[in-house]
Amino acid sequence: MTGAGVVEWVVFWGAVALLLVTDILVSRSAHARSLRSAMLWSAVWIGLALAFGGWVAIRFGGDAGLTYLTAYLLEKSLSIDNLFVFALIFSQTGIPPALQRRALFWGVVGTLVMRAVLIGLGLYLLERFHWVIYPFAALLVYAAVRMLRGEEREQKLVATACSLCTSWVARFFPITPVPEGAKFLTRKAGRLYATPLLVALVAIETADLVFAVDSIPAVFAVTRDPFLVYTSNVFALLGLRSLYFVVVGLMQRIRFLRAALAVMLILVAAKMLLAGALEVSPLVSLLVIAGVFSAAVVTSRLFPEERRPVTR
Repeated sequence: MTGAGVVEWVVFWGAVALLLVTDILVSRSAHARSLRSAMLWSAVWIGLALAFGGWVAIRFGGDAGLTYLTAYLLEKSLSIDNLFVFALIFSQTGIPPALQRRALFWGVVGTLVMRAVLIGLGLYLLERFHWVIYPFAALLVYAAVRMLRGEEREQKLVATACSLCTSWVARFFPITPVPEGAKFLTRKAGRLYATPLLVALVAIETADLVFAVDSIPAVFAVTRDPFLVYTSNVFALLGLRSLYFVVVGLMQRIRFLRAALAVMLILVAAKMLLAGALEVSPLVSLLVIAGVFSAAVVTSRLFPEERRPVTR
């Protein structure tokens, strides 16, 4: 345990607030909407996350720094699959790229609060009820199977989420079918309407709740230190919208990405179940995760997916 106190949490939240403000200012630039800019800012966010890991290592020692880095890499890897679902949500709700950044930003802000609650609840249960480790491991195995089932499963999830969100939002506000700029709510003839942007935001939060049920037990297999669990989650989420445009533009080329993520989840579940009998160092965990992801990239380059001929 790091034993992080008020100073460490103040430094962390100060950094997060500064980064969120920076993200808002950067997103206002038209240049920020290009793929090249998205790649650059994704690299910046990752660099800042690694820098924070260096500060953790200086503050609490090398093992804590490696543990944070392992948790961060795991969460970042799992977040990539989430982005495909976000792309499907925007497609279902008809949100143009110019408005997607706004929905993603507020989606991330809402997720920061939701993850804090879920992490706190998960740690509470693990401390008081050791048997909870078994359903957590089962969730990871189920998530791995779901990952292998691929896009068809995601499309069903998105269709269900958008349907539920539409009906849920409609209980409070009628929904206008056409986006109204960057507005989540708009007033017409004296009546308040929800826009498709609000429906997309609620669907993103709903989908992330499903993903959090997978990713939070995964990080518990790496560490149960509240400071390391939450900070690694937050830094994996920061810059997510820049990474989204990179993923949409490039990551389809990694053919075996889902298989790699499924393998990671199964290995993490095994580590969680064998924690009492087998101790795995943070460095070994980090190398395994990096190795699995690297193998997916290399294999995808060596065996690219064959393009099917177009039939007329």
